[in-house]
Amino acid sequence: MGSCLWTWAAAMALASVILKYLPIGRVRGASAPWGPRSRGSVAARAVPLAAALCAFSSGPLAFSHTSTFVQATVWAPAVKVPSPDHWAAREGRSVSLSSCLHHLLCCRFGDPTYRRFSSGGAYPNIPLSSPLPGVPKPVFATVDGQEKFETKVTTLDNGLRVASQNKFGQFCTVGILINSGSRYEAKYLSGIAHFLEKLAFSSTERFDSKDEILLTLEKHGGICDCQTSRDTTMYAVSADSKGLDTVVGLLADVVLHPRLTDEEIEMARMAVQFELEDLNMRPDPEPLLTEMVHEAAYRENTVGLHRFCPAENVGKMDRDVLHAYLRNYYTPDRMVLAGVGVEHAQLVECARKYLLGTCPAWGTGAAVHVDRSVAQYTGGIVKLERDMSNVSLGPTPFPELTHIMIGLESCSFLEGDFIPFAVLNMMMGGGGSFSAGGPGKGMFTRLYLNVLNRHHWMYNATSYHHSYEDTGLLCIHASADPRQVREMVEIVTREFVLMAGTVDVVELERAKTQLTSMLMMNLEARPVIFEDVGRQVLATRSRKLPHELCALIRDVKPEDIKRVASKMLRGKPAVAALGDLSELPAYEHVQAALASRDGRLPRVYRLFR
Repeated sequence: MGSCLWTWAAAMALASVILKYLPIGRVRGASAPWGPRSRGSVAARAVPLAAALCAFSSGPLAFSHTSTFVQATVWAPAVKVPSPDHWAAREGRSVSLSSCLHHLLCCRFGDPTYRRFSSGGAYPNIPLSSPLPGVPKPVFATVDGQEKFETKVTTLDNGLRVASQNKFGQFCTVGILINSGSRYEAKYLSGIAHFLEKLAFSSTERFDSKDEILLTLEKHGGICDCQTSRDTTMYAVSADSKGLDTVVGLLADVVLHPRLTDEEIEMARMAVQFELEDLNMRPDPEPLLTEMVHEAAYRENTVGLHRFCPAENVGKMDRDVLHAYLRNYYTPDRMVLAGVGVEHAQLVECARKYLLGTCPAWGTGAAVHVDRSVAQYTGGIVKLERDMSNVSLGPTPFPELTHIMIGLESCSFLEGDFIPFAVLNMMMGGGGSFSAGGPGKGMFTRLYLNVLNRHHWMYNATSYHHSYEDTGLLCIHASADPRQVREMVEIVTREFVLMAGTVDVVELERAKTQLTSMLMMNLEARPVIFEDVGRQVLATRSRKLPHELCALIRDVKPEDIKRVASKMLRGKPAVAALGDLSELPAYEHVQAALASRDGRLPRVYRLFR
């Protein structure tokens, strides 16, 4: 009795599914148990169908079909459905409910083995590596050897350069890059560029407030940003391409006609003060160490000057000081208007409209105090003793670490050795002691294989390459417990010396491939293309295209790496140290280790520890 109830329940459920999802109208035959589709509910019409399915699944029971086929009328063209007693007689056994549903689905939708849209059923013997018969041969795009989207550069009568790179899309990135930064502040208060970054996109001659500027950009879906580095100041806007005229006019007003009110300067003071406090409190010391190693490498000149405003100069900044700097460095011949995703002719027209013949807020006097000095590498050491035990408190406090950064002079980005140095930096790689990445994250670089994998007590070992118009700096940053600082320094100096040793072909090819991949992936982003176009045109008045850079990377040989590393090791090191420095070796010992064959520090013997 129980099995019969279960059979009936299953039949009712199956009948409901069939009537709900299969467009069966009525069945013509000796008995017509289903009724028209339009009459009654699905449940009412499921009772006779369920009874038929029970009889169907129980073998030779009373089933009033006199023929072996039942004609079914469906919404699609009529199909012949084999009756249950035909299936049972053919199979010689009882037919289950699942078999019934399978046959009904096959009659409605076709056997999946022979469906035309099946995955491989129509061509069972053709491997995936061979083309399918009857399919048209694909036509692929070809490269004709010429860059389709070439960077175009036009110089206006006042010396301002306009550079553009076409790119498909609705939005564009447009900005003004200026040859100005902290390296040009030798004759001024240190920190002016830092202040100007905080004052960017404030009130101007046409806009009464920063909010009004942002509302204007919002009409075109735009955002704005300003960034300063040691040698470049960049004002940029990303917005809809249809608003190009508005965007260029706004940029010209922001750069050439800022009001610099007392209230805005006071707000900038607060922002700079907060950033300085955050710089000294943050657990990641990399920005502070980078500042210190530049100060050690280029003592009191050019890129060695403070990038961040010193605390003692925050209260000294006013409109007159800023105008004196702007008058000398915000001149058209030191500017590039760069755009990505815009038509070059339209960008040039906007530049002539808003940036040609305009009088800036600080007057039109000629620049008289322009610093044209070349960077002088000096080497040296900068130390900052600090208690790092409470840098990051909490349930899992950050361990107390001492941070070391050692650098050597490389070359400028205008020299031919720039590409070999970039490959060398990629080959060194490195990172933190924990990484969830694989081979693409640099886990097979030298600093991972030779340092972090072998010395579990080191928390960080990372290579950095800073390059400028007239110099460069290759650094390694390492972090460890204060008691193991001497051993950590020796490991870093040994890695520097090994740079000039044998270069494995496999690791070189991996570094070149990773550098090419990183270059091309970064240049997928429109803001990155904008910065690349602007910086190259600002420095060289032209732009090397990505395929040219990739060709230069491919041409790097092991002897090139050995040559540039040997040349680098002949210079004096620049050392920056932060934290508990009681175990830090003397600067002369670091210099001697880099000049030795094995990179080992001179042995020091102590009578008392």
